[in-house]
Amino acid sequence: MSRDSSLLVFPCELPIKVLGRNEAAFRDAAIAIVRAHYGEDHRVAEQLSREGAYLSLTITVRAESREQIDAVFNDLVAAPEIMMVL
Repeated sequence: MSRDSSLLVFPCELPIKVLGRNEAAFRDAAIAIVRAHYGEDHRVAEQLSREGAYLSLTITVRAESREQIDAVFNDLVAAPEIMMVL
């Protein structure tokens, strides 16, 4: 599949899973990045790890383009508070 082809049809609802330590700085950083790209148009679901040391955020956004998705993913991956983005 080429970079130009996609299984996504825009606009679409897109869940982005973000993992980090269960700290306010992680959650604040992830939400701030998403807000920079999507404003308040997103939903957040949280799931703690079994021991409570890590937090998984599933942030669902309404994506308008592949470029918009790439931009938010790049910013999330670059943030030092964020361990993983799926």
